[in-house]
Amino acid sequence: MILKEIIELLDGDILAGKEHLDKQLDKSGASDLMSDILAGLSENCVLLTGLTSVQTIRTAIIAGVGAIVFVRGKTPSDEIIKIAEQNGIPLISTPFSMFVSCGRLHARGITGLDGSR
Repeated sequence: MILKEIIELLDGDILAGKEHLDKQLDKSGASDLMSDILAGLSENCVLLTGLTSVQTIRTAIIAGVGAIVFVRGKTPSDEIIKIAEQNGIPLISTPFSMFVSCGRLHARGITGLDGSR
């Protein structure tokens, strides 16, 4: 699924990375614990989180995350948006909860990190 489709599916607003709308993403993980992200997220996946701190972006850079979706309508500070833009990480904000966001992605074919459905 391309990033543009993910944004539409989640009724999202793109906060950074408009130049990456054609980026292909096929796996997703969800967590508010950065240690879980480092331990489990795979390269170029979609990360769903409610954590809008600078640690989220820094962890995403290290883990190779392809895009970040902030759930429950959360939006990060301008500083975090700037860091994401500098590192080519698209940021999206969705009004949906983490549960609903994950369910919508799963229903459209996005798999878990291990590829299972």
